[in-house]
Amino acid sequence: MSEVAKKLRERRANVWEQAKELADRAADENRAFSGEEEKSWVALNSELDALDVRIKAVLDGEQRAKDAEDAMSALRGEPRKQGGAGGQGGPEGGGDVALRNFLRGEGPRAIDVNPSGPVNFRDLSKLSSGAGGATVPTSFYDRLVAHLIETSAILQAGATVLNTASGEVIQVPKTTAHSSGGIVTEAASIGESDPAFGQVSLGAYKYGTLIQVSRELLTDTGVDLEGYLAMQAGRALGNAFGAHAITGDGSSKPRGVLTDASAGATGPNAATPVGGFGAQGTADQGADLLITLFHSVISPYRMSSACRWLMADSTAGAVRKIKTAEGQYIWQPSVIAGQPDTILGKPVLTDPNMPAIAASAESIAFGDFSQYFVRLAGGVRFERSDEFAFGNDLVTFRALMRADAALVDLTGAIKTFTGGTA
Repeated sequence: MSEVAKKLRERRANVWEQAKELADRAADENRAFSGEEEKSWVALNSELDALDVRIKAVLDGEQRAKDAEDAMSALRGEPRKQGGAGGQGGPEGGGDVALRNFLRGEGPRAIDVNPSGPVNFRDLSKLSSGAGGATVPTSFYDRLVAHLIETSAILQAGATVLNTASGEVIQVPKTTAHSSGGIVTEAASIGESDPAFGQVSLGAYKYGTLIQVSRELLTDTGVDLEGYLAMQAGRALGNAFGAHAITGDGSSKPRGVLTDASAGATGPNAATPVGGFGAQGTADQGADLLITLFHSVISPYRMSSACRWLMADSTAGAVRKIKTAEGQYIWQPSVIAGQPDTILGKPVLTDPNMPAIAASAESIAFGDFSQYFVRLAGGVRFERSDEFAFGNDLVTFRALMRADAALVDLTGAIKTFTGGTA
């Protein structure tokens, strides 16, 4: 991590302490913010948000610089850190040459980009080295997948990914109830208690994007063209799929996690704002609601490494202000660069596709996201056309991906906070 990123993290920690001190002072004196304090609170939180954006931009920029240097090394014929023996002449190097030739029109008009082996999406997060950022291969497929994950909070959360070569419908068992047991007296018959199962069908909905590149960019061998296309295609496909992975209704699209998640906590009616958490000093409101939601998910799911909070940025801004009955903020900022903040010890992820706080809105999801299954059919299909934008001297690339998804454990692996009514 660069000195710039370190200084930004230090500044973020300092601003958080200022905001905490401001809120603590008002709480200790049992009063609301004064006008000047309210302005300071808003300004400090705005600075926190701005610092979060800058830190992410710096870390992303450092990663892009590293990827570009790796690509330049490959173009100069220097040994690569990953790939075939000695980094030259192996499958990785050969694949890069074939891909580059395809992108420049020196080969077929279409190419399938597939993983070279099993892909564990939980290890491809580039949010930090600890989450896999130091081990992400620089192959085109894995770079594309990394960008797809960065734009889909569901994939960041650790959804289970099934890779299949073809796109026929597959049936995945889903659990709707667990077995139960009890004391059996001597010589008495043991009652049967089987888990209840159903089936969820995972198909392969097609997602696509068009990317246009100038001919000058294609012919400039000093440009990290593979990285550029991987970023553009990954983000476009990730944004499209990510929206359905949260709110999709299963009709001609994947079944979103909120569609089958069960209720864990409900906010008070007539809260301000409507659908919010109510007064922090009132029992079963404020932080109490988040604690209720936390414990509505049973311990085995809470202990999962894929257990997360998921909410929109606007909801995160409201939750950041909430305190427990002991006066402690329930939101804890991360002190490690690249690691997410936490609530009650569990990481918080934000996604713009999550509903905002509103009446009857499921604005927060919490639980074990590994019980959400994502099916990817094959790799990514890349096709190029020199004729589509001939008049503008642009080369058009088409990226296609087939995917489906659904929650397979309906016993309460993921619970939601639902806002009250007016």
